Amino acid sequence: MRLFTIGLIREGKTPPDKRVAFTPLQAKEIMQRYPQVRLHLQPSADRCFHESEYTDLGVESDPSLQSCDILLGIKEVPVEQLLPNKTYCFFSHTMKKQPYNRKLLQAVLQNNICLIDYEAMKDLYGNRLVAFGRYAGIVGAYNGLWAYGLKNNLFSLRRAFACFDVNDLKRELRLVKLPPIKIILTGAGRVARGAMETLDTVGIRKVSTEDFLRKSFLEPVYVQLSSANYHRRRDGSSFNREEFHRHPEFYESTFLPFTQVADVLIAGAFWNPKAPRLFTPAEMADPRFRIRLVADITCDINGSVPCTVRATSITDPLYDFHPVRNTIELPLSHPDNITVMAIDNLPCELPRSASEEFGRDLIDKIVPPLLGEDPDGIIERATIAKNGALTTAFHYLSDYAAG
Repeated sequence: MRLFTIGLIREGKTPPDKRVAFTPLQAKEIMQRYPQVRLHLQPSADRCFHESEYTDLGVESDPSLQSCDILLGIKEVPVEQLLPNKTYCFFSHTMKKQPYNRKLLQAVLQNNICLIDYEAMKDLYGNRLVAFGRYAGIVGAYNGLWAYGLKNNLFSLRRAFACFDVNDLKRELRLVKLPPIKIILTGAGRVARGAMETLDTVGIRKVSTEDFLRKSFLEPVYVQLSSANYHRRRDGSSFNREEFHRHPEFYESTFLPFTQVADVLIAGAFWNPKAPRLFTPAEMADPRFRIRLVADITCDINGSVPCTVRATSITDPLYDFHPVRNTIELPLSHPDNITVMAIDNLPCELPRSASEEFGRDLIDKIVPPLLGEDPDGIIERATIAKNGALTTAFHYLSDYAAG
């Protein structure tokens, strides 16, 4: 039986990502389930699990990873750290022709690297098989509550990254004491479900769209809005979900009434640049616009939420936006400003828990195809480049790769 070696790479981006594809216990599980598989670990001072946690369970420490058949990471690998003629799995962020990763894709092709992208790992129905969306939602909603407590001098929570894991974070949520505010949550996917998990842990009641718009409450409440709740067809005909996803330009936003009754917006819905924005800068300047805190989990710069004009970071998580002057102000500098949280790598704040869930999905859904049991073609569809060329499904990246 041929030995197959999987290498867990050291994350090379700055700031370094603390997540990993497999936890120590998951690495041990893989080697027990697949006797022909060995795991190697590239040492890292930044990983959320210590090297000894792996080596104590039989994972080999391997600074070079030259002998590995496939290399697994999380974020983009810096060009100078790529090993020629290897197979890599990571989030390459090249599928949308992101300008900042053009050189990465060029280097992949020049170095005869087989690039398999987690984002393209989908089932036969187009559903993604592995993602960090749930933890983006959990942490994004937590940060929104943390910021609300600071902005209104109500309570003080530890930062999410100071919590050991998701259970520790949920224990911290016991400190949240909210007045009868109204919170909007947009989206219905992994991100929104994660955000709901946080809101439900606090005990915030979910209400219908009608009640949210028309009723007053003696307790904090939230509403979850899908695309149909705040879009209408420009010609007045009925909303069609499939058409909206294909041609969002046929629709206009009806979000404005929600802004006049809500205090907090948690943005967790995917946004197509052809779709209308939730509201306009002019509407934000209207005295009737009530939202004063935005937790933009999607972090679409100048996207669906006009006050998201830049990303924030774990070390610099907030800024204020002056709705009349359309300017960025110091965070929490004035109660009338809109405070924005738009951290673009939220799952990194809970790296242990996020890695555990991600690794679980990899073991259950991706490891068998990687080892050759792939009747549905999952790995083939997720392969962007192979043998020094783009694969058929990704030929659309040719002009991007050509530079």
